[in-house]
Order: sequence, then C-alpha cells, then structure tokens
Amino acid sequence: MPKVTPKPTTIEHVDLDVLENTLSFYIRTMNIAVSRDLDERLEGYDVARGTGKITTLLLVDSHPGIRPSVIAQIIMKDRSAMGRLIDQMIEHGLLTRQTSERERRAHELFVTPKGAELAATIRPIVTEQSKDFFSFIAEEEQAQVMDILRRAYRKMVGMTGEQH
Repeated sequence: MPKVTPKPTTIEHVDLDVLENTLSFYIRTMNIAVSRDLDERLEGYDVARGTGKITTLLLVDSHPGIRPSVIAQIIMKDRSAMGRLIDQMIEHGLLTRQTSERERRAHELFVTPKGAELAATIRPIVTEQSKDFFSFIAEEEQAQVMDILRRAYRKMVGMTGEQH
C-alpha cells in the first residue's frame, strides 16, 4: 500500500522539492515581492506597475540622448517591448524621442520637465524602498549579495569593467 502523505493546509507543511536548493526559484520569488512592494510605494506615479519604466526614466534623465537600444540591452527587453514602453512614457509626457543628428536612422531619448521632476521624486523612494525591504539582512551581507548580483548582471548584459 503506497504511503499517503497528508495534504498541506498551511505553508509550513509544504516541501519545496528541488526548488529548496535552486537559486533561480528564490530570485524569481524575490523579484515578485520586491516589485509588489515598490509598486505600492510608487502608486499614483506614472512609473508604477510594469517593468522597465523606472530604469528607463532614470537612465534617460542621467544620460540625455541615450538610445533606446542601449536601454533595451540594460533592462533586457526586446526591441518591440522597448518601443511600447517608450511610447507609453512619451504619451505620459515623461520622455521625448528625437532623430539623431549624427545618425538619421537612430533615435535619442530625452526627459521632459515632467520626467525630470518625476525622476527627482522617485530616486529617494527607490533607494529607501530597497533599504527598507532588505532591512532584515545585515548591511555587510547585503553588500556581498549586491556584489555577486552586480557581477552576474554585468556579465549577462555584456558590461565590462567595474562600476559602483
């Protein structure tokens, strides 16, 4: 007669199977939790909900004239998804797109005054959210995790050299 295991009625009774020792499981679930928390803090702002808007706004604000293809590589979005994201941000009055004077087929992105104001508003929110969300992890451990994730990320997107 096969062994019958009781059905879990609470989270404490669930065995995570191979996921227990799978880094990707924890990274995916942490991404969901961090995103939800950040979305709550940014509720009502044009960059809430969805991925890539915050990074796009901050990169365009920091690097006027940056090309959409560069941002797409940084946030790991394909060309069509990046195009939709930029169109949405233009519709919300956060960015403008201009044809490059040097390369007629290339586009460059710039923040509008509204976009610059929003970037200035969300920078401290994003920084504080990360600090608060991971406050249960000691700062030196956070620094270690940040170093590991930074190196992995930079390798995945093809960035070279150290930058902190």
